Parts: sequence; structure tokens; C-alpha cells
Amino acid sequence: MSQRKPEISFKYIYNYGYNPTYVNGAQGGFSPRGEIVVHFYLERQPLPEKITHEISLEGGIGRETAVEPEDLNQSMVRFIDTGVVMSYENAKAFHAWLGEKLNELENLHRASAEFAASQAAGQA
Repeated sequence: MSQRKPEISFKYIYNYGYNPTYVNGAQGGFSPRGEIVVHFYLERQPLPEKITHEISLEGGIGRETAVEPEDLNQSMVRFIDTGVVMSYENAKAFHAWLGEKLNELENLHRASAEFAASQAAGQA
């Protein structure tokens, strides 16, 4: 007769304002306590603070004459909305979990590519 191993169930409780955020980069380092600090950001073009247009003779909006800041077209924004701080042990566990998820995703991509190739091979 096999004995069941002890179990524990975790119930997930979400903050009312929970809203997943898309990120396409991260920056970070270490805290003074030796924890890993990661700031997630979204890179995008900046929005202007102010744009000035001429008024046409007909009273409509004419050509753009000025924009603030002046370097708007030569700038990018890294908007940081989310960051995490984790211990060494938690970072290792997160690293392992993320590695597993990446392997699963690679297997899905491989299977999808193989399926697409087999379908294309069967086409006349």
C-alpha cells in the first residue's frame, strides 16, 4: 500500500487593480542586502508635451511649426511600470521555472513548424 505524500494547495488572490503589463526589456542589479532587483520597461517613442500648428486662412489646423521637447524625434522612452526584488534562492527558482517555460515554448514552435512543413509537402 503506497502512502500519499503530504500536499499543500495555494489559493491565488489577485489585487483588484491587477493588470498584466507588456514589457520588452529589463534593467537591474543588486540591492544593498544582496537581493536581485529587476525593473521591467516598455521601450517606445516619446509623446510630445506640446505641438504648435499654424492656423490656415480657412480657420483650420495648418502645418506643424514647433514641438516640445525639441529633441522629440531623436528620443526614446523606457517606461518603467513594474519592478521586482527577489532573494538569491527565489531568483534561482524563477530562473529554473522560466527555463522550463522556454523549453515548452520551443517544443511548441518546433511542432508547429514541423506540422506546417508536412502540410506544405502534401500540397500540389
